[in-house]
Amino acid sequence: EAETERRKTTGAIRTDFILSAEIIVITLGIVASKPLITQVGVLVAVAVLMTIGVFGLVAAIVKLDDVGAVLATQASPVLRRLGRGIIAAAPGLMRLLSIAGTAAMFLVGGGILAHSLPALHDAIHGLTAGLEAAAGHGASWPATLATAAAEGAVGLVAGFALAGAALAARRLGWT
Repeated sequence: EAETERRKTTGAIRTDFILSAEIIVITLGIVASKPLITQVGVLVAVAVLMTIGVFGLVAAIVKLDDVGAVLATQASPVLRRLGRGIIAAAPGLMRLLSIAGTAAMFLVGGGILAHSLPALHDAIHGLTAGLEAAAGHGASWPATLATAAAEGAVGLVAGFALAGAALAARRLGWT
């Protein structure tokens, strides 16, 4: 039980770290042409908001089953039922958030890679240009969805490549 909890917590921290790094990269891309003081100020603001907002939310979610356990011992039948409901829903919520967090890493990471590599960006745009033209008014939801799928595929390929490299390094004793 303790080992399972440790693995879940480690996975959540790793996912949050990667998503936070991706958000910092996106933020840097947005303010890259601004003066250095503006870049630093924006990055500090984003870092503080990410720490308080995201990690605070993650901490609350991780402790959700503890809240449920406390509520389940209360005298009020309504609170006991609520506590048992929270305890029952917590594992499913954690699985859902794990899947959503992983998908977000691939989508955001793939988007960063696609926008950073002009040839890749142009290839994705070429794939979705027909959908945009068919919409007649610029980007359409099918084109947006296709772009997200393509960027997600880029993120997935990059993720598998990095996981493979990490596994190889571990097997070679480099880590």
